[in-house]
Order: sequence, then C-alpha cells, then structure tokens
Amino acid sequence: MMTMGYNSLLGLLILTGDIWAIINIFQSSVSNEKKLIWILAVALLPLLGLILWYFLGPRSSNRSQIL
Repeated sequence: MMTMGYNSLLGLLILTGDIWAIINIFQSSVSNEKKLIWILAVALLPLLGLILWYFLGPRSSNRSQIL
C-alpha cells in the first residue's frame, strides 16, 4: 500500500508540472503552431515533454521570475 502512495504522489507531481507547462505555453508569445506542438509534446509524453519544454521551450518573463 505504501508504494502505491508514492506512485500516486509522483503522478500527481508530474500532472501538476504538465498543467503548469501548458498554462505557460498558452501565455507565451510564440506562434500558435509552436504552441500546439509544445502542448502535444507535453500531453503525449508527460515527463519527457515537461523536461524538454523546460529546457528547450520558449522563455517567458513568468518563468524567469520563478528561477
């Protein structure tokens, strides 16, 4: 039962990160085509898409304030 709790927590953290990434993608100033590509990458590859978007995605002023 404990391992199930840890897996659920990890899944919840990834889901939260993906939602955060998608919101930031919508708020970015890149073209709609690039937004669609990034949203599909994050949605279809939750962990890998999130990591790729964080390092390779368009920068916004919101993300630089967090760091």
